[in-house]
Amino acid sequence: MNIYTYEELAALHAIAKIIAQPIDLREQLEQVLQEMSSRLGMQRGMISLLDREKKEVWLDVAHDVNIDGLEVTYKPGEGITGKVAETGRPMAVANLGHETHFLDRTGARRNLNRAELSFLCVPIIYDSSVVGVLSADKVALEVEKLDKELALLSSVAELMAKAVHIRGLEEENRRLRKIVGQTRAPSMDIIGHSTPMQEVFGMVAQVADSNTTVLITGETGTGKELIARAIHNNSPRKGGPLVQVNCAAIPDTLIESELFGHEKGAFTGALTQRRGRFEEANGGTIFLDEVGELSAAAQVKLLRILQEKRFQPLGSSRVINVNVRIIAATNRNLEQDILSDRFRADLFYRLNVFPIYLPPLRERGSDVILLADHFILKYSSEMGKHVKRISTAAIEAFLNHKWPGNVRELENCIERAVLLSKTDTIDCQHLPPSLQIKEKDIEKKDKSKLSSVVEAQERALIIEALEETGGNQTKAARKLGTTKRIMQYKISKMGINSKLFKKKASESNQQ
Repeated sequence: MNIYTYEELAALHAIAKIIAQPIDLREQLEQVLQEMSSRLGMQRGMISLLDREKKEVWLDVAHDVNIDGLEVTYKPGEGITGKVAETGRPMAVANLGHETHFLDRTGARRNLNRAELSFLCVPIIYDSSVVGVLSADKVALEVEKLDKELALLSSVAELMAKAVHIRGLEEENRRLRKIVGQTRAPSMDIIGHSTPMQEVFGMVAQVADSNTTVLITGETGTGKELIARAIHNNSPRKGGPLVQVNCAAIPDTLIESELFGHEKGAFTGALTQRRGRFEEANGGTIFLDEVGELSAAAQVKLLRILQEKRFQPLGSSRVINVNVRIIAATNRNLEQDILSDRFRADLFYRLNVFPIYLPPLRERGSDVILLADHFILKYSSEMGKHVKRISTAAIEAFLNHKWPGNVRELENCIERAVLLSKTDTIDCQHLPPSLQIKEKDIEKKDKSKLSSVVEAQERALIIEALEETGGNQTKAARKLGTTKRIMQYKISKMGINSKLFKKKASESNQQ
């Protein structure tokens, strides 16, 4: 076990306090690097963030290194920083003058004697994944054991892991705002840059030019209507109508009239002739939303038009031929509904020619921040307010929330928050109670995690002092520069049995 000195523990305490402050993340990380320099002698500290898509890292925050105007990146395995990011394992160099893999891309050591410097580099790991890299120099003569220095730097990395994770998401989204839309099909009014959404965009681009029937599946609130609109707008039919039908809202008795139309007097209440939705969509696209809610009778009628591409309005002898592209959507598992005889298998196979699965918001990673920014601009403009950003604490709440209502829930949440905010920032107090409760739980959990490193090392230091003093609490307190009263409190709190050390000392004296 690596046992830290009280000075090192004090530094870890100071860093933990910085991380707990509600300040800008970049400023927070810069203060941590300052503490590393002034308290631990770790100079030219640098924090690099991992690009999750490209797997390369870019230098984001530095201390005692001028990175203004520099775009410093490392590909996977490139240099020491790239290797640490790729492997997730710490690396140390005792003498930089002998290290050929050290790139010094910032030029910070160009005028220094590298032979006098050691270099330490550790991964920053959050939720079992590498999110960044922390590195620093230290005067070689001040380094007793490289392993101990790496362990200390790793403790610092553990304390800052969540802050670096969120900082990475913020920077990633800042970059993506510049290129958003460039990798998507043209005229697609959908926000998202996560891998699952890129796959959806690719499928939309692939199917839009054809007349193929599409079935969009996904949870409520994921934006299935937007995908249907994107397919229509990027197809040769974009000059024709896009007719939307909410299948769940039409009673069984009216479904045939709604879809196919009727003649005057076809049934009681049919006072005029009416065109059906399929006839209205001729030359364009019909979007059958919530198609899984259709009754068995309605399913038969829909299957008929899919097979024959023509129909007769109610009470009419005329046959109408239509040229319509069909897009259907459902939040149900239709394959499961087939097994329970709730949905016709033949209709399912007619609709499921080209399936597109729309992922829920909880599977879309940092898209939640992109979407939140979009809704902030939208509702700030509508309400005439000047809300521009989301606080770090609120971002944490967003990232940890499961979003059962998906994008629709997020939009409602932002609309409420913009309305409540009296500044330019959305904070936790502006969020719905369901998000605030979870934020409190997360805060308690994280505080426990942040302090665990310091508490473990403090316990080890006290035990070492008791061993050296034969269990004498007064001498142990003096050795650690504290009082007997505090020592007794710590021993009691940590459940340390000081009598064991007296017994060991007695046995040692008898030998």
